[in-house]
Amino acid sequence: MTISFKDKVVIVTGSGGGLGRSHALQFAERGAKLVINDLGGAVDGSGGSSEAADKVVKEIKDMGGEAISNGSSVTDKEGVQKLVDDTMSAFGRIDVLVNNAGVLRDKSFAKVTLDDFEFVVDVHLMGSVYCTKAVWPVMVEQQYGRIIMTSSSSGVFGNFGQANYGSAKLGVVGLMNTLKIEGQKNNIKVNSLIPVAATRMTENLGMPEAVFEQLKPESVSPAVLFMASEEAPTGIMLSAGAGVFAKVEISQAAGVGFAGDEINPDSIVDHWSEISDMSNAKQLFNGGEHTAAIFSKVKNN
Repeated sequence: MTISFKDKVVIVTGSGGGLGRSHALQFAERGAKLVINDLGGAVDGSGGSSEAADKVVKEIKDMGGEAISNGSSVTDKEGVQKLVDDTMSAFGRIDVLVNNAGVLRDKSFAKVTLDDFEFVVDVHLMGSVYCTKAVWPVMVEQQYGRIIMTSSSSGVFGNFGQANYGSAKLGVVGLMNTLKIEGQKNNIKVNSLIPVAATRMTENLGMPEAVFEQLKPESVSPAVLFMASEEAPTGIMLSAGAGVFAKVEISQAAGVGFAGDEINPDSIVDHWSEISDMSNAKQLFNGGEHTAAIFSKVKNN
């Protein structure tokens, strides 16, 4: 089948370059009306200019598409509301929000300042909260919405020097996991992207040129379009890079139940191989399923 976004309105934050620009252009190619949000700052979040966003708007218009630009910071609540107000004034609805805006201030945990830690969390996690909160009533009213969080392998798996970034990136997965439940009755689906891409945020990692070319943003964006489509699932994490796509799960082993005097740390040591056996692991959709899984293994005295 062919996924179409004809007449759909899509906001992509941080879309003046890199992944966000790639997402926006691919949405536009399939008929979407775009809102290009970008503060225009440096990788560390400093500075600002409308030039990058305006350039992407021109690219879309040159393709025959429709787009407007917005220079609000995702950390500015009033600016985020202006982003939504501008979108509604221009297009009258919001079908898709892609929370893509991000910064890096990498240092080992021993060396990172608390100011830099908080700033990165504010942009990635709270920026996603502010933007999602602002579009939520619009999507509830129209009984339709698709929201994409941008997570990272640094959050799901870990990466040296990115405690701030990783904390924020796993935080957006926690946000997704609750919103996937709350959005069900209003046909709002929420998913997370785990991208592997060569952008200005990764250009200083010393990757060989051939690898850099394979990891172009254009090979990631199809995952976003899939998760933003009418046919999308909800509550998934989707890894994407170099044309490879893979679902990522948080799952729980079957577990072992103990009773009475057996409930002690020594029993955990003695039965660790069974407790940690993931051969029958299950992905759980919500906290209730987690509680049910626990009670299924309760051992009576």
